Amino acid sequence: MSTDDHRTGPANRWLEVTGGTRGPAYAARFRELAAQGRDLHGEARFCDALVPRGARVLDAGCGTGRIAVELARLGHKTVGVDIDASMLGEARAAAPGLAWVLGDLATLDPQAVDGPDAFDLAVAAGNVMVYLTPGTEARAVATLASCVRPGGGLVVAGFALDGGDGGTRVEVSAYDAACAAAGLEPVDRFAGWDREPWDPAGRYGVFVHRRP
Repeated sequence: MSTDDHRTGPANRWLEVTGGTRGPAYAARFRELAAQGRDLHGEARFCDALVPRGARVLDAGCGTGRIAVELARLGHKTVGVDIDASMLGEARAAAPGLAWVLGDLATLDPQAVDGPDAFDLAVAAGNVMVYLTPGTEARAVATLASCVRPGGGLVVAGFALDGGDGGTRVEVSAYDAACAAAGLEPVDRFAGWDREPWDPAGRYGVFVHRRP
């Protein structure tokens, strides 16, 4: 999805904040953290524990591909989608054998990522929800719901409850309502990817919903 698609409406917050050019800098930063021995795979471990090995996973807002690549290493079948071409360029360079799709979650055609009902789990980590185009959050949730299989497919999202650095604040009640409208049932919620107990007054939330 090109950045021009947002000319007549609100700007996508990620592209507005970053200019769509920070892929190389993000990739370099994560390489530096890995060299320091930092744990970069909390989100992947969280998702891996929710599904059987070999599951199909959609990394929604995949950025430079960190989560999708690790889940693929663990044996899952992954597809990454992101609105930022510079981030996807880094993802493709890191794992050219995986599927990477340029697209806006609010308008994404499920056929672009293997079709509706194709995935066992869709994850939107890394503050994806707060960096969507304002007002499109519910549409993005509906897209994720349509991509996971009925009868137990999972949608997982983690985001800063205060909007993070330059993002749009997404109220927990609004996110819950969007999930309900998309036909998703709540499963659990945490204060972080290491399953810290949920704290409604905290700064971060990780939400797990199921498509019945």
